[in-house]
Amino acid sequence: MKKSVFTTAIVMACFVAAAAFAGSLDAPSAPGSTNSYTLDAIWNRLNDGTDGAQSTFTEPGATPPAATGHTINDVMTKAPVKDDTNGAAPADVLLNKTFWGLTSGAWGLKTGTALSLPTETVRKSGQTGCWDATGTLVTCAGTGQDGELQKGAALPNPRFTAANGAVTDNLTGLIWLQNANCWGTIDWTTATSNVASLKGDNTMCSLNDGSTAGQWRLPTVKELQSLIHFGYNNPALSNDAGTDRWGTGTSSFTTVQSAYYWSATSYSSNDNLAVLLQVGTVANRVKTNTYYVWPVR
Repeated sequence: MKKSVFTTAIVMACFVAAAAFAGSLDAPSAPGSTNSYTLDAIWNRLNDGTDGAQSTFTEPGATPPAATGHTINDVMTKAPVKDDTNGAAPADVLLNKTFWGLTSGAWGLKTGTALSLPTETVRKSGQTGCWDATGTLVTCAGTGQDGELQKGAALPNPRFTAANGAVTDNLTGLIWLQNANCWGTIDWTTATSNVASLKGDNTMCSLNDGSTAGQWRLPTVKELQSLIHFGYNNPALSNDAGTDRWGTGTSSFTTVQSAYYWSATSYSSNDNLAVLLQVGTVANRVKTNTYYVWPVR
């Protein structure tokens, strides 16, 4: 009997000791009562840059609230991911310009260190041939012509990417209508109006990219000229623009015309500047004339 009593006393002592070590399970004060951000605030910051504000902690009720917020998993979908292939380094960004580094060695908010823009900002013309004064094709060596020196920054490869009736120029970032002859030849005023109403809902010009009316416009004369590749003529577009530049199959662009295209740039005499796609020349033409249209956004 004495042994049993002694054993019971030891067990009771253990329980008493455990209770003493556990203490109160309630926090001494509300967590982050004056300086906490909610998961919603963090998600919004990552999603669209909303500043957000700290809020006071509210004790949960007996019943969990309706699922109207964001979870930690939601937040992670907005968090940046590491990109050691295309992520910029400080040397790629202009001096004192901040950016979010994505590479292993430059993760987080960083400041650019590049002193200036790249020295080679003028792109290659694309011309690789050389000609003498009579127009005869000659060997380029020693001529000093563009075809020999081929000065300028290299063009991206591929130059163009087509999708859903639109073509992105990977050099300039401009998005062009894939169909380069949607309306035939029309005057400048009609061209401006037609382009403004263009939308990507598969009802016009075989365009189905989700764009809305008002996003498309006539290109400036410089934007039209940016398409020109002086290694080709009739039209002056590279094969990368599509081996089927006249619309008999699938290519980057379709139904390109070796003719004049309207631009949005007006000449000082109220004429409009147009670009001849046959050889890439620029000319001023009266706005009541009719030419082709190539929308851009």
